[in-house]
Amino acid sequence: MFLNKSKLGLSAIALLISAAASANNTVPAEVYAQTDGAIGGITYTQNKRFIFSYHPFYNPAVKVGELLKNGDVVPFPNAQMQNPYKSDGSLKNPANYLNWVLGVRADDRGNVWILDSGQAKPRITPKLVAWDAANNKLNKIIYLPSPISQAQSQLNDLAISSKYNTLVIADEGIADGGNGKQAALIVVNTQTGKSRRVLQGHESALPDYSMPIIIDEGTSEEKQLNAFIGADGIVLDNAQQWLYFAPLNKKYVYRIKMADIANEQLTDKQIGKRVEQYAQKPVNGGLSIDADDNLYLTIVGERTVGVIDAKTRKYRDYTYDENMIWPDGVSIGPDGYMYTGAAQLPLSAQLNNGNAQNKAPYYIFRFKPLAEGVIGR
Repeated sequence: MFLNKSKLGLSAIALLISAAASANNTVPAEVYAQTDGAIGGITYTQNKRFIFSYHPFYNPAVKVGELLKNGDVVPFPNAQMQNPYKSDGSLKNPANYLNWVLGVRADDRGNVWILDSGQAKPRITPKLVAWDAANNKLNKIIYLPSPISQAQSQLNDLAISSKYNTLVIADEGIADGGNGKQAALIVVNTQTGKSRRVLQGHESALPDYSMPIIIDEGTSEEKQLNAFIGADGIVLDNAQQWLYFAPLNKKYVYRIKMADIANEQLTDKQIGKRVEQYAQKPVNGGLSIDADDNLYLTIVGERTVGVIDAKTRKYRDYTYDENMIWPDGVSIGPDGYMYTGAAQLPLSAQLNNGNAQNKAPYYIFRFKPLAEGVIGR
């Protein structure tokens, strides 16, 4: 599942990246790896295992992969979990395979949490798979049945708090023809498995229908995508105090205290009143955060990762690359780097008037953030 890198080729690319970054007044991003499939979510475990989802938009055969130190990619947690069918052609028990995965996050207890939205055919009940990456064994599965998940649920990303034994999922609300109106957050107690759906219909979860996705604005390649996506990016700060989240089509990032959203005694209405409007932003997908609480946002239409400085709460472009076409997940790894991919969604036939221009190699980029952070966030 991996395309070997050419040292000469990547050196030349690095020089071009550096020049482009200087021209755009941003820090350089370097090509860290190349794969033959589009990248969705990314996370690093504490024992430095690089885990990522192949973007489910393309219905990949392998849902989740691990990038090895030698440059190879192997299915994660194993090959058996990628295939829904037994050797005789019958369906496996849904507990034994992955169906539709975008969000992957490592916690600080050695687990990789895989968010399976279950929406690929044949559909299955959405679930969370916690895989012990230190001992290579299943820890637990938590199912997210109706009404926690709905027909329009597209479970995108997640944030994990060991302090509160709570996991929060961003549900974009765009499956099965949904237009984001059913977007919400799903709050899961990781000890008991008890889950609840909150903030559905709240402004912090809903898209702005006057704010379409503009691809490559101001260039000859500019085009408009009338896709409206609710709660999308989500991240918890390193102190596990504030949970940040945002709809994709919205000019605001919101936040709420993790203690509040984890409090099972608060009603949905009470939770909604405790949500704060944090800062303005462009149309963005993934979110990450560093140790100084600077927020990083993948700007899906502009081949850019931006930053909201914690001191000013002002957005600016941070790193750019012409091949960073639709960066999605973004996450901190070892050695102080932040990683993102390029899913090339605007080049796909579905979003390009039937003309498929997306093609391998698909890039994984890395860049230096303003400060270091917790691996996996």
